[in-house]
Amino acid sequence: MISIITAIYNQLPINKVFVESLERYSTLPYELIILDNGSTDGSPAFFESKGARVIRNPANYSYPYTQNQGIRAAQYDYFAFLNNDIVVAPGWDKGLLAAMGQHQLDLVCPAAIERAESARVTRRFRRQWKWIKGMTKWLGVGENALRFRHRLMYGNWERFCAQRQQRFGTDVLEGFSGHSIVCSRKAIDLLGLWDERIQAADFDLYLRSKKRSLEQGDIQPIHIVLGVFHHHFERLTLKARPPAFADSANLIRLEEKWSKEEMDYLLADVRAFKGSRS
Repeated sequence: MISIITAIYNQLPINKVFVESLERYSTLPYELIILDNGSTDGSPAFFESKGARVIRNPANYSYPYTQNQGIRAAQYDYFAFLNNDIVVAPGWDKGLLAAMGQHQLDLVCPAAIERAESARVTRRFRRQWKWIKGMTKWLGVGENALRFRHRLMYGNWERFCAQRQQRFGTDVLEGFSGHSIVCSRKAIDLLGLWDERIQAADFDLYLRSKKRSLEQGDIQPIHIVLGVFHHHFERLTLKARPPAFADSANLIRLEEKWSKEEMDYLLADVRAFKGSRS
């Protein structure tokens, strides 16, 4: 069983697309924990109507703060930290957990537009999605527009995902796509909660997992499961124009925590991937 943890601020249309994909494509039992940061468009009530547990915050809080709220409220031993602006793959949960078991991983994420199996394929996905967004900008961000863009990008979503599953299975590649991270409770026990000082907490989590894997060897860094692919609509959260974070005084830049020397050392594999033309 999986505890899905998602923070929201308004964006009812994308919330509906998100929940529809969870209902249609999840294969394992799950609980959905929503951290609402002051929505005014009916989103909290919508999620409650779908059986989610909604925690209503009095203001807009940072990403790591809300993810830690979700962890504390979660019942299960696997956590799925999912953005609301995604469409999950058919069987996403079973596929990710199968890869975790096969490769003895405690932190994984699906492939996505931001990170696919190679730099060349990633660039192709990104160019295609950028073109689709530009050509359909006039449609807005309603449910129908979101679904239309998704169809333009992939055609038949089930077939696209099935082809990737057939090709890659449970193959993994070190790296991360921050909109969808699944981890075990063991990972939280070893690494600790999300660092509430770092808004780019997914990047920070990768660095922490990488550092511990090198220094202590009791956990592996985040890996991408290539046979599972989530679509990310990208930057819709910013377009919702949420208010300033209530905990903004607590936030620091990633570079204030990690020195350039540390990042160069820990990111060598990632940078090699970005420079690859394979």
